[in-house]
Amino acid sequence: MQDYFWIGLVGALLALLFALVQSRKVLKFSEGNETMQKIAAAIRSGANAYLKRQYKSVALFFLAMVIILAVLAWLGMVSVFVPFAFITGGVYSCLAGFVGMKIATSANARTAQAASESLNTGLKVAFSSGSVMGFTVVGLGLFDITVWFLILKYGFHCDADTIATTMVMFGMGASAAALFARVGGGIFTKAADVGADLVGKVEAGIPEDDPRNPATIADNVGDNVGDVAGMGADLYESYVGSILATFAIGASAGYGWNGMFLPLALAVVGIICSIIGSFLIRTKEEANQKQLLGTLRRGTYFAAALAAICAIPITYYVMKDVEGVRWWGILVSIFSGLIAGCLIGYFTEYFTSDTYKPTQELSDSSETGAATVIIGGISLGMRSTAAPILIVGIAVIVSFLSAGGTLSTGSAEYADFFSKGLYGIGIAAVGMLSTLGITLATDAYGPVADNAGGIAEMSGLGEEVRERTDALDSLGNTTAATGKGFAIGSAALTALALLVSYIDIAKAKIAAGPNPYTLDLSVTNPAVLTGLFIGAMLVFLFSAFTMSAVQRAAESIVVEVRRQFRELKGIMTGETDPDYESCVDLCTRGALHEMIAPSLLAVIVPIVSGLILGVEGVVGLLAGTTVAGFAMAVFMSNSGGAWDNAKKYIESGKHGGKGSDCHKAAVIGDTVGDPFKDTSGPSLNILIKLVSTVSIVFCGLVSAYSIF
Repeated sequence: MQDYFWIGLVGALLALLFALVQSRKVLKFSEGNETMQKIAAAIRSGANAYLKRQYKSVALFFLAMVIILAVLAWLGMVSVFVPFAFITGGVYSCLAGFVGMKIATSANARTAQAASESLNTGLKVAFSSGSVMGFTVVGLGLFDITVWFLILKYGFHCDADTIATTMVMFGMGASAAALFARVGGGIFTKAADVGADLVGKVEAGIPEDDPRNPATIADNVGDNVGDVAGMGADLYESYVGSILATFAIGASAGYGWNGMFLPLALAVVGIICSIIGSFLIRTKEEANQKQLLGTLRRGTYFAAALAAICAIPITYYVMKDVEGVRWWGILVSIFSGLIAGCLIGYFTEYFTSDTYKPTQELSDSSETGAATVIIGGISLGMRSTAAPILIVGIAVIVSFLSAGGTLSTGSAEYADFFSKGLYGIGIAAVGMLSTLGITLATDAYGPVADNAGGIAEMSGLGEEVRERTDALDSLGNTTAATGKGFAIGSAALTALALLVSYIDIAKAKIAAGPNPYTLDLSVTNPAVLTGLFIGAMLVFLFSAFTMSAVQRAAESIVVEVRRQFRELKGIMTGETDPDYESCVDLCTRGALHEMIAPSLLAVIVPIVSGLILGVEGVVGLLAGTTVAGFAMAVFMSNSGGAWDNAKKYIESGKHGGKGSDCHKAAVIGDTVGDPFKDTSGPSLNILIKLVSTVSIVFCGLVSAYSIF
């Protein structure tokens, strides 16, 4: 199979060409009147300025890391290719987010203008822009993986084991860039959003996205740098990480080139199925939220079903001649990943969409004030963790056993069976992410719809247009929550595969070292147990850092907006324009300053823990981070999504509608949920994988120089 890896370039080319076609389709639509164009230009300018400054900050971190990795390569602790691959992973991750942001800032006014024609046209423009993001991510991901494979295979004539163990380290660059993008963008967008809501809607009593609110442009800029650029970098890293982890496990299981080729082939098929599924997304005028959700489900479920059908002949052809492999068992593992992804999406919709009882009941709690809204949202988020965790747990067991694994440790061939089972878990993660192109398109569409609503409000478009953009925005809240649930579910499977890769690499390095020893990975080992506690603590500490960052940045925006309302006479009457740029600049400086500490925490803790507790301690840390991070991420994302949609539900006319006491209570709940769902929650799935890839890269250092 080693001669067929060029197919990855074909898949990458298809995805990137489709993204190009979709971008040109979006740009053919009108950007609306002069006011709409002016607002869109201001949002675009602010987003470009922020990303430019963010990338400069990230470049300094990358320069320092490349020097450290170069030293480790010189000492023989990592492959000489790792420093270069670290750079390419980071560059492609940033590029994926940048392309998505560029098309989103070009599509927002066009979506608002299209919504003035019909709901379906507005959906078409917003979804097409999301498709650009989705297919750019998978296209660049496949391109990066395939090019590096071809360089190592044909340029340096490396064997399958060397390529697999080397390439699994390549995810660190993508993970690091994704974390900076997610955390920085999340702090920016939520600082602006919280400031705009607290002073504008609650104190001044003006509508959301009212042009008199000085923070409204910063809020719209934040949607793009956080929910588009940050999310694109995030899911690029998830996509690449799942494929590379499965590469490593396939080599460890003795599947050679065939075991490495299968995840690549599934990714290519997933791109084709996603392209076909995207043509099914259209709706009728006056559609309600349930019908709009059904429209997006039709496309994503069709793509998943088609990918499952195509996986049958591919799995048979690739794995049928591999010794000791049950090809149909591998196929069941792929199915389990696809089904798990769809089920996680469904249950996320159930807990966050206002078409279902949980969010409707949350809106009912606004009758008794903000406190009960907050209590209800926290309760809802905690309750919502059960389904995704059980789904992933079942998928892990099914994929492990069906691929040939065994839970009977007394077997003499247990190690061999265990490796086979773990390959099933890795390929399940690839199956879950195989149709990422269309799944991410439904997610990236949300911020565009949100911006479109803001532009419609600020430019004074008719009430009918605002109703349509509100419907698209509410749908976007649900699809964004679904995308985050999907991302964290795949992160859990990928993190498990990376954990196994870490153990395999550590065993090899220890065996080749001057003092070989046998790893004791039992929970009763004090190092493992301590690592478990540190991993769980890291999740809470990281969440605290990111929440506090939003708090401090938002406080500066609240003070600035209050100052402008107080000192700039004529803002409320429309005689004086607010100073939008000062709010954008405050958010930019606050986000870039505040993103450093939590991002460095994710890199430093696994290295320091390893140098103190050794390999066993790192294994415990990775397990603790994965379990606690999974539950916390689902809780935070779903609580935030439900609070947001409960507010939207009231704004549609329930419980007194906009301006009522119930609405004010729901706004406070939504404000609390903002950093939950758009900063801390979605950053946790990157944290889970970044600590894994950092641990793998620094495994040689830890195994040689740990204190214990």
